[in-house]
Amino acid sequence: MDVRSQISMVFHLDKCIGCHTCSIACKNIWTDRGGTEYMWWNNVETKPGTGYPTRWEDQESYRGGWEVKDGELRLKSMSKARSLTDLFHHPSQPALDEYYEPWTYDYQNLFNAPEGDDQPTARPVSMVTGRHTEIKAGPNWDDDLGGSPVYAANDPNFSNLNDEQRAQLFAVERLAMFYFPRICNHCLNPGCVAACPSGALHKRGEDGIVLLDQTRCRGWRACVPACPYKKTFYNWKTGKSEKCILCFPRVETGQAPACFHSCVGRIRYLGVLLYDADKLELTASLPDEELIEAHRDMILDPNDPAVIAAARRNGIHDSVMESARKSPVYQFVKVWKIALPPHIEYRTLPMLFYVPPLSPVLSSKSEGVIKNETETLFHEVDNARAPLAYLARLFGAGHAAKVRYALKKELAVRLHRRALEVGDLDRAAADRALLEADCTAQEAEAIYKLTALCTFDDRFVIPPSHREMAIEMLEDPQERKQAAGFGFLAGPRRGA
Repeated sequence: MDVRSQISMVFHLDKCIGCHTCSIACKNIWTDRGGTEYMWWNNVETKPGTGYPTRWEDQESYRGGWEVKDGELRLKSMSKARSLTDLFHHPSQPALDEYYEPWTYDYQNLFNAPEGDDQPTARPVSMVTGRHTEIKAGPNWDDDLGGSPVYAANDPNFSNLNDEQRAQLFAVERLAMFYFPRICNHCLNPGCVAACPSGALHKRGEDGIVLLDQTRCRGWRACVPACPYKKTFYNWKTGKSEKCILCFPRVETGQAPACFHSCVGRIRYLGVLLYDADKLELTASLPDEELIEAHRDMILDPNDPAVIAAARRNGIHDSVMESARKSPVYQFVKVWKIALPPHIEYRTLPMLFYVPPLSPVLSSKSEGVIKNETETLFHEVDNARAPLAYLARLFGAGHAAKVRYALKKELAVRLHRRALEVGDLDRAAADRALLEADCTAQEAEAIYKLTALCTFDDRFVIPPSHREMAIEMLEDPQERKQAAGFGFLAGPRRGA
């Protein structure tokens, strides 16, 4: 048993309000420099929709993630033979147009335009070329357009739906959408790390955060197509790649990452998980339908004496173990089993999990009268507006069982609390829903409290970093303590 610790995350999609506060917080801190104008390390998409970059989930085009060929786990985007031929031109590299061309406005024209009969305007100007441009796309171009035939209809996840399900989804009375915030998943089996020819990308041993060494990066950009979530970016000004660093300078001082801290809907949870690294290759090589459960089985019980002993042998501090026992991520993923990884079929084993959203009740309006399509207070999971097959494509590798389990438990908690607080729901019906969802009243209360009544400290259980233990292997920690965790003081420069 090779026990390692990993800072992990849960996003509760039933609570996201699509305010983009997280995106702006990240943008203002990390990507407000030249060459990063088009980068959004944190972005919020509307689903159904094509996302950012456009159709990033279409791995037939982008070739991201891993695949099993002849019994071996291989990168889709490259091989030993192609690593040299694709070094200077990668056929699966996304172009700037698939993100969007960043722009600002010619504000000086408003201030300095000569007197005339017409109101002066601020024309859009490309932040790349400096010339006037026509705005055709943006990082959330399909925001709130979940029923649009232009954007939503081109969602790659519709490949799992038949024609009847697609037609139902776009019927007016069934229109549904939800927000899908995304950051780097800091995967256990990251394709970006494996693809990097210069070894600039690495996964920190103490907490699993995936970082990119700017002094070693040579701008080959193999990491960009290799990441199936398209969360590594190329800085066109410095000639280096960049990515989300999970605000590790904040995490090392016990603070939540900026996007987590600023979240208005309180949808984000952060904690440490223990996992068995010996199972990594076997898990990533399993058939699609077995991946979720195998991924979950890799996560270890921090209360197990055998796990505690193995963790100590691997140098995991007792304070980290204590944080693992209090981790909200462990509760959502391992205990309650209602948080699921996005697109586990990419086999990167992401450590960002999502609680899938419950859809609104189906209703129709006739002669001024609104009628619910179901006789019960809440609809059944299988009759939701957003087809279960669609959510299964996002969170279940195309298989609905795990998603159905999570949604039924979420619905059971909602019915349980409705019966307690409002009283317009029969207690026996609520108990029956709990039983069908494999949930007890005590567990439902615990889910409710961590979802609806959670405090800042409940949502973010940040383990002590103990950076001094990593630093003292190379330097005297007393001499280097002021620089601990803040990387290189000199900025990256173009060229080798």
